[in-house]
Formats: sequence, C-alpha cells, structure tokens
Amino acid sequence: MELEIYQVDAFTDKLFSGNPAAVVPLDNWLSDDVLQNIAAENNLAETAFYIPEGDHFHIRWFTPTNEVELCGHATLAVAYVVDLKGGFDRAEIAFNSLSGILKVEKLEDQFILDFPRADAVKISTPNWIKSCFEFETTAVFQCDRDIMLVYDNESIIEKIVPNLMLLKDVKARGVIVSSLSDEIGVDFVSRFFAPASGIDEDSVTGSSHTSLAPYWSSVLNKDSLVAKQISKRGGVLHCEVLENRVKIRGRGKLFLKGVIQLD
Repeated sequence: MELEIYQVDAFTDKLFSGNPAAVVPLDNWLSDDVLQNIAAENNLAETAFYIPEGDHFHIRWFTPTNEVELCGHATLAVAYVVDLKGGFDRAEIAFNSLSGILKVEKLEDQFILDFPRADAVKISTPNWIKSCFEFETTAVFQCDRDIMLVYDNESIIEKIVPNLMLLKDVKARGVIVSSLSDEIGVDFVSRFFAPASGIDEDSVTGSSHTSLAPYWSSVLNKDSLVAKQISKRGGVLHCEVLENRVKIRGRGKLFLKGVIQLD
C-alpha cells in the first residue's frame, strides 16, 4: 500500500522555521497501531491524518508516542495540504476532531484556525517547578491539559533550560513558559516543553495559544494580539480572543511531498 505524505512548516512563510508537521491524507482510517507507527517513524512533533467525511473532514493528530486531543500547527498544515490538493473550495472548511468541530478559514495565503478557548486558572506553585525550572515564576496556571508559568521578562524565557528528565513525570500534556515581549509589534512570547508527550520542546504550539491569548488579552486589555514562540526555529501567531473561542492565524510552507510504502 502506498500513501501520500506531505511535510509542512507551519506558522511561518520561510522554510526551516516554524513547526514542521507531517500530513497523511487517507480515504479510510487505518488501524491505530499503524497510525502511531507512522508518526513514530516520522519522528516529528505531530503527524496529522485526515479523511473526507461528508461535507467536512475528520482529523487526528499523533506525536511519536501518543494520540493527542488538539494540535494547532498540524491543523494548519492539513488545511495547507487540503488547499494544495484543491479541496478548499469554499470560504471555510471544517474538521471533526477529539476537540469537536474545528473550522479553518483561508485569508489570501494565511489560514485562520477557530479553536475552543481554554482559560488559565491560577494555582499554587507545585513543588516540582523549583526542581524543573531554575528561574522563579511570577504566577502558575492550570490551562486545561497544560501548566503555564509566567515570568517577569523575555530574557528569562530565552534562557530557560528545564530539567527534561524530571519534567517527563509531570502530570500534564506540557508546560508553557511565557512573558510579555520586548519586541515592538509583538505582545507576548512563549516556549512549550512536552517530554511526557515525546516532545522535549515544541517549535510553535498553536493549541497552547488557546490559553495564552486569553490570559494576555486580560492583562493587556486587548482582544487582538501578536504572539511569538521563541524556540530555536521560532514562529509568529496572530490571535483573536472571542467569548468562547480563539482564532489563530498563520502561514505554511511546503517542505516535501512523498510516498509512504506500507508493503
């Protein structure tokens, strides 16, 4: 059996930046074991699979170790591939997912993800934070499946080197670190560590911005924000905070198209 595969750098318009995701279009679902093995073989933060389902699509996301409930950059990558294959024939398309129906609009060469909002809830500082992170936080939040640590300034976010071995045991999908940005035209910065999900540091994490954008929106008293994830590859996300949703806008760049041989 042969399967098409694409690799798209998401939240960027330049190759070798943003967050790479593999995209595998399917006619019907393969077994979960096969999907997971393909994702492990790709060894990217996410491999997304999708099938046509009536007037919309069904999407699933896999890290090298497990299936996840929501992924932003791989959703953008799938929308890019759907458009590349001529399937973006209307103002927006919809994906059925473990996080409900996710809509994606196309605006010229950009894609706008419509994701459920996940507000940050302040919590007491867990004991493990001092063991995993060397800098003192100003606040700690529970963000649905993630933990968010807020710091005083961007230079701290740049310098953070977490203890990934200890962080792997934390009961969370991942840990977000964030602060206000020092850069003109950028509102806030972040990084995302998820060794428990098989990803030491994610390059650009769209789904974390369903919590980051509402939090910084409340701090800055503005609903439209520009975010930058300051990983080694880096990426830019334009966020719009709504009552129950967060819209996240970005570009994609095709890196490769190939064929998977399953025989």
